[in-house]
Amino acid sequence: VVSIKMTSQWSPPADDFSIYYVLTECTDYYDTLPVKEADGNQPHFQGVTGLRNLGNTCYMNAIFWCLCSISPLVEYFLSGKYITTQQDGQEFLIYVLNELHEALEKVKILQESITTETSIITRLFEGQLSYCIVCLKCEKRTYKNEVFTLLSLPIPSEYECSLQDCLQCFFQQDTLTWNNQIHCSFCETKQETAVRASISKAPKIIVFHLKRFDSQSTMKRKLRTDIHYPLTNLDLTPYISPIFRKHPKYNFCAVVVSKKLLKVTQF
Repeated sequence: VVSIKMTSQWSPPADDFSIYYVLTECTDYYDTLPVKEADGNQPHFQGVTGLRNLGNTCYMNAIFWCLCSISPLVEYFLSGKYITTQQDGQEFLIYVLNELHEALEKVKILQESITTETSIITRLFEGQLSYCIVCLKCEKRTYKNEVFTLLSLPIPSEYECSLQDCLQCFFQQDTLTWNNQIHCSFCETKQETAVRASISKAPKIIVFHLKRFDSQSTMKRKLRTDIHYPLTNLDLTPYISPIFRKHPKYNFCAVVVSKKLLKVTQF
């Protein structure tokens, strides 16, 4: 490990994250240092060190230090030339929960030499939707189950509504026509169908994502609807499958708010 002492020409920023935005300045500073001819074979030090260790994160910090010392990699990401898609909070949540579940499964296999599909993650966050699908021609019914850890709720109003309004919109019957027709195994062809979802297994902790972006209009725009939600006793009984006898009620736990400040989205 090599320790590099910074001179007064450059001082690190106050927080740990903005330090990456001055990597180029730091690199340029070391490029201006005179290199003796006798030291031509010595390694050229650049980048930064000194990320705070937030508990058991030293192994991550060490890898970040190394990556931040690779000038072409740092310059590429700081240039903004790379193409990426915007990652939202709900996508990151699903990624984290999946990674935690898989990591816990690996530990369980090593310790107990058994594999199961459950973990503390699935026991807390995993629920199940049941879809009732009715062919509008032969009127035959089929059922399909789908596991979920998050429900993306549409927002039915542009100005003001409640969380219950969003839930009613999500669980209302939907008719699939034209290109959205579903293959009917009884008619043996695609038919118009009516689909209604209900909760057949309620999770202990339920996560809602509010679909703030209007995808139906020609211009993508964000809905700034004020949404009211109860802090206690959110009753999901109206959306529970009849075969599911429990009537779960939920208390508010946490919320993530996204705001755009100076052309930058902050959570």
